[in-house]
Amino acid sequence: MATRARVRAPELIGKGGWLNTGDQQYTLADLRGRIVVLDFWTFCCINCLHVLDELREMERKHADTVVIIGVHSPKFVHEAEHQAVVDAVERYEVHHPVLDDPELATWKQYAVRAWPTLVVIDPEGYVVAQHAGEGHAHAIEKLVEELEAEHEAKGTLRRGDGPYVPPEPVATDLRFPGKALLLPGGTFLVSDSTRHQLVELEADGETVVRRIGSGERGLGPDAFSEPQGLALLPSGKVLVADTVNHALRTYDPETGAVETVAGTGRQWMQGEPTSGPAREVSLSSPWDVAVFDGLVWIAMAGVHQLWTYDPEAGTVQVAAGTTNEGLVDGPAAEAWFAQPSGLAATEDRLWIADSETSALRWIDPDRVVHTAVGTGLFDFGHRDGAAGQALLQHPLGVTALPDGSVAISDTYNHALRRFDPASGEVTTLATDLREPSAAVVVGEDVVVVESARHRLTRLRLPEEAVRVESVAHRTQRAATEVAPGALRLDVVFQAPTGQKLDTRYGPSTRLLVSSTPPELLLDGEGQGTDLARALTLNPEVTEGVLHVSAMAASCDDDPNNEYPACHVHQQDWGVPVRLTESGADRLPLVLAGLDA
Repeated sequence: MATRARVRAPELIGKGGWLNTGDQQYTLADLRGRIVVLDFWTFCCINCLHVLDELREMERKHADTVVIIGVHSPKFVHEAEHQAVVDAVERYEVHHPVLDDPELATWKQYAVRAWPTLVVIDPEGYVVAQHAGEGHAHAIEKLVEELEAEHEAKGTLRRGDGPYVPPEPVATDLRFPGKALLLPGGTFLVSDSTRHQLVELEADGETVVRRIGSGERGLGPDAFSEPQGLALLPSGKVLVADTVNHALRTYDPETGAVETVAGTGRQWMQGEPTSGPAREVSLSSPWDVAVFDGLVWIAMAGVHQLWTYDPEAGTVQVAAGTTNEGLVDGPAAEAWFAQPSGLAATEDRLWIADSETSALRWIDPDRVVHTAVGTGLFDFGHRDGAAGQALLQHPLGVTALPDGSVAISDTYNHALRRFDPASGEVTTLATDLREPSAAVVVGEDVVVVESARHRLTRLRLPEEAVRVESVAHRTQRAATEVAPGALRLDVVFQAPTGQKLDTRYGPSTRLLVSSTPPELLLDGEGQGTDLARALTLNPEVTEGVLHVSAMAASCDDDPNNEYPACHVHQQDWGVPVRLTESGADRLPLVLAGLDA
């Protein structure tokens, strides 16, 4: 076995305390003898949700030796609220202890720079690996197997039940519903996400007519996995964005039949096809669907793009976005999005709730992308007024209103907002909602999916807006002090044991670098295949953010295997930097491995 670096793991501290432990508080000493995997996550982050799903099988298979601990490290103000973390742990079926760290204390101790990051601690309390991004579950499981053998032989492995204690179940008709659709007969169809079902409700929005789906995760004719968006097709069937199945399904209200029409059931990864027969192309966390310009448009949150599905031809393809995360307008093929999560179509616009940039955006029939509200990944808040100054906080839904304006489900502000294209003004329609994720217009009313209150809430569309106090926020993380001028960027990647970089078809790594503001980078911007790059920072810009996106593909290193298993490792970083003469001249970012 290769010699691994051994660094003593810092203590686990978090002001919010522990969840999923039956109120028991833990230290690393309490976990000695177990293999500990720390998952630094925040519930707004789609990559973090992907990792939760990736870890489920390992969590089950190694339940007597491995303790996974989620360290919840918030980006948005709302995510620092303890009850919001409690809700997220239930919403996403997190079946391991979670440390609520609203002040990022443990994040700082472990020098974490990105969501998600996984840290492996051996049974003697030493850090032996760190992985940023998604796609590392296979490598971590191999390491776990090595650590099990090593520490079993040394007598330092302690087997047994873990510290996870499930919370008491709560009886409600809906549990963290995602989206809703008004059916032609006047009833509502709701994606009951945490229970993996669709639920039809009477016109009162409360009485259950029927449930569709077994309630267990799956991709069969009677199963979903955290479904979200719903759209009525001309055929009368309902198209369902089956988010964690990475698939589109149809539900026939007449017969009750459920069918998979797009996706393979596997998550799309870099290098895979982006167009073709719908059942043969993988998708990535489709979050919402809407019919616009003769096609079904898909908010592909997992890869920061919009795709289209043609039900007649049975094909899918990328329609907008590059997979780079951010806010860039222009021709669809060049635009950047950040977890598009809500769609609403009018005759000449497809409106988009672009959640991670806290933005309302739209695309026209010529496939040009525009931003109505929002400035980027790091600015958010609750501010009304002219669209150029207005602020949202992680909106998940958008709804076309009869007067040509749109309602925004401003999820982390617990509000329903309104943008009027005619005046360019943003107002607040309602507050005191709890994580609204979608809304449906019914006559003179709007029915809001109040996700964290597990219900639909009917509101009369107000003639006047609600007055709220203006609040603005910027994502706060400690800036890295770097020297102006030359800066060496190193993305550290070590192929997992038994694997090597896949160079059969050319370079297997990719590095993309940009900055906010753009003037921060004098040299080094753009895309390349080397994971190291020489940057030049502008001494006249005192602070900013370096945006780094890295990808590496590794395959089993077995010359006798004609078809080796391959794995893609990828991560985006937004690194706040402050330029000082005494700052560092090297910036290491760990994709996989350890860096001194």
